[in-house]
Amino acid sequence: MGSIHTGLEEEKGGFIKLANFYAERAKGGAALIVSGGISPNISGVTVWGGARMTRVRHAKKHIRITEAVHKEGGRIIMQILHAGRYAYTPFAVAPSAIKSPISKFKPRALSGIGVRRTIKHFIRAAKLAQIAGYDGVEIMGSEGYLINEFIASETNKRIDKWGGSFENRIQFPIEIVKQIRDATGPNFVIMYRLSMLDLVHGGSSWDEVEILAKEIEKAGANVINTGIGWHEARIPTIATMVPRGGFAFVTKRLMGKLGIPLITTNRFNDPKNCEQALAEGCADMISMARPFLADPFIINKSLNGNPEEINTCIACNQACLDHVFKQKTASCLVNPRACEEGDWPAINLLHEGNYKKGRIAVIGGGPAGMSCASELANLGFEVDLYEKAMSLGGQFNVAKKIPGKEEFSSTIRYFSNRLKSLNVNVKLSCNVDSTMIKNESYSHVVLASGVLPREWKIPGSDRPEVVNYLQVLNGEVEIGEKVAIIGAGGIGFDVADFLTHDADNAGFLKSWGIDEDLEDRGGLSIPQRHKSKRSVYLLQRSQGKPGANLGKTTGWIHRLTLRERGVKMLSGIEYLRLDDHGLHCNHREKGIFTLEVDNVIVCAGQLPFVPLKEELEKCGIKVSIIGGARNSKGLDAQRAIREGLVLACEIAFKDS
Repeated sequence: MGSIHTGLEEEKGGFIKLANFYAERAKGGAALIVSGGISPNISGVTVWGGARMTRVRHAKKHIRITEAVHKEGGRIIMQILHAGRYAYTPFAVAPSAIKSPISKFKPRALSGIGVRRTIKHFIRAAKLAQIAGYDGVEIMGSEGYLINEFIASETNKRIDKWGGSFENRIQFPIEIVKQIRDATGPNFVIMYRLSMLDLVHGGSSWDEVEILAKEIEKAGANVINTGIGWHEARIPTIATMVPRGGFAFVTKRLMGKLGIPLITTNRFNDPKNCEQALAEGCADMISMARPFLADPFIINKSLNGNPEEINTCIACNQACLDHVFKQKTASCLVNPRACEEGDWPAINLLHEGNYKKGRIAVIGGGPAGMSCASELANLGFEVDLYEKAMSLGGQFNVAKKIPGKEEFSSTIRYFSNRLKSLNVNVKLSCNVDSTMIKNESYSHVVLASGVLPREWKIPGSDRPEVVNYLQVLNGEVEIGEKVAIIGAGGIGFDVADFLTHDADNAGFLKSWGIDEDLEDRGGLSIPQRHKSKRSVYLLQRSQGKPGANLGKTTGWIHRLTLRERGVKMLSGIEYLRLDDHGLHCNHREKGIFTLEVDNVIVCAGQLPFVPLKEELEKCGIKVSIIGGARNSKGLDAQRAIREGLVLACEIAFKDS
């Protein structure tokens, strides 16, 4: 299990939760776990108050974690991460005083004494990790953090022994590894995370990557992990549009060059793909991080021959990385139990036939309904799940049609299998009415009936060229070559992506300018991007940047992609009318203008769809509402799945 910072490291009482979190992953089959990043000193923390390992009292807090993991038969190593110029504090330091394009603070250049002192702090952190019971450490030498900054000439302008030639610039990581080995002895694991593909201008060449890898092995490392891309790189490396195992070719290039194992990583979320990469000689081991958030038991399920039961990571970043970068505790969109393992009932409580708490109807088979129905069954209720469509999934059936979001089908598969294993009575193509529900004598009805597209009202909005996003994504209408999209939120961006995907015909690596042959420095080449054949306008009423509320770690990808495809984004638009001449608009800077379009696609929000509520309540039936039916803002699947879990527990423990 690769490193993922959860935010529990800084939370009051977080080490108790971390112990539960890591122990469950060890129990689920993770043989080796890498902790979240822990700084070796105060200047290296990513944010003010960030976790560090500088005192014995810090080590004592970690003992709870290591003991919990060892009790479950697992092994765990601590990642030592010095943020360097990525530190979001005024105490940031770097090899040279060069500000990062994604940071607020300009770092202070370390003096020669400061460099040597920082090396000692790495050694101290490793020794304290050993005292805490860790089986080793991972030295974070990638992603553009401090060590990476020493290695790259663009961020290291020093003229002393730590700068200048490549041989000088790599002395910093070599000394760290060498001195940790001397300080901790031969049986303490040292993993080094090597940036094999910087994806920034001035990054390392492949020859330099090989040289550093060999020197790190000589210095005493036991294993080398793969790092892909600096945080400031304008290329996606772990988002859902990255193909599964899309960077394994990088690690494969280094195979056979060293005498120690190599680990590959990035966008592995299925044991089947992991096995394929190993069989193809891409690496000796595979590292997964977010997939263990989604399903702690991913390995055991695979080993036991039950891969269909895996709750697959969809690489959305919404509840994990987006939370962490907002200084919130990480969770998981598809698994709200993540990082809260001790707060919820176990996921496998039900034994066959153990229906003791009454019958409940769940109306709606989208994310909220599937989550709630499965959890109610897990807690001992007999559950009927009604869905008017021919298949489960709700809005996920729409989302999975967006290029790069095919992973959403995995979540539908997971919940469908879980519902079946928990004996939930799923009734598809079923339109329910109050009489039907009343005759079944349910003790409780859950409305997870979803949303309806919001109507758009201007003169001419009833014309045939006006359609909504569901009609487009479900293939119900033919769309012309000139299109205006009303609404630049998440749905508007998805529809624009769907309509302009003809431009993305070069493949992921080529379109993003990744040099698969690794001949260019930093692994960069010229992006092979193309304009879409369609002319698309993405419009919004409100002022501000279109897509400003998209995911913190993925929004830039969507905005850049559409711009490169030629999509024109405009905000602060007043819609005047639609007629034979086109869509007439007013803009405070452009004035009144007309867009000659073949279609207008309405993505202007949703309204809750809440049928039967009043009728059922008049019959004396208790009704609860979750998901989009409760709050349609943003079509938040993360919230919907969590609400299903929360309501099921409330019904089981508060209402019973």
